[in-house]
Amino acid sequence: MSKRQDIMAATLDLIHEEGLQAVTFSKIFKRANVGSGTIYNYFENKEEIVNALYREARLLMGEYLLKDYNPEASLYERFKCLQLNRLQFGIQCPKEYLFIDAFSFSPYISPELRSMDDAHQSREVVISLIVEGQKQGIFREMDSHLCHQLIHGIISSILKGYYVQKYPLNELQMQQILEASWKTILV
Repeated sequence: MSKRQDIMAATLDLIHEEGLQAVTFSKIFKRANVGSGTIYNYFENKEEIVNALYREARLLMGEYLLKDYNPEASLYERFKCLQLNRLQFGIQCPKEYLFIDAFSFSPYISPELRSMDDAHQSREVVISLIVEGQKQGIFREMDSHLCHQLIHGIISSILKGYYVQKYPLNELQMQQILEASWKTILV
């Protein structure tokens, strides 16, 4: 791992453990095991690190969302794939998922970055799927971004409970979650 990646990983760990306000450059360079001046070779300030972390986490989530996605599959199968991938991302990358969840609407994140789409255009794929379902009369008529937020919110809430061991997520429960999120936006 490069020093830049070490700094970013250390920052993500610290944010996850202590919260953003408690994270200082001193803590970052100690955790990353880099010299105090090294951080400045890569980042001007903490905000720049946080924005870089957000960008990388969003790119990673975009990769996960489109894993095994088949644009030729039925609307239902594509929806299920996207939601299962969102759930899997949260299970396999909890720090990144919580970071995105916590900072997506934060003023700490630049407006350009907050509205970014990833290299795989995963947000556009989700929105297009919703619009397609609305045109077919399958999904309820509402702003497609709000509809997206609804189905994202279901997964987010479930994952937060899972993280604190409120309940396990076995295969049956995951299928039930996918069905419930599907039914949430049906007409």
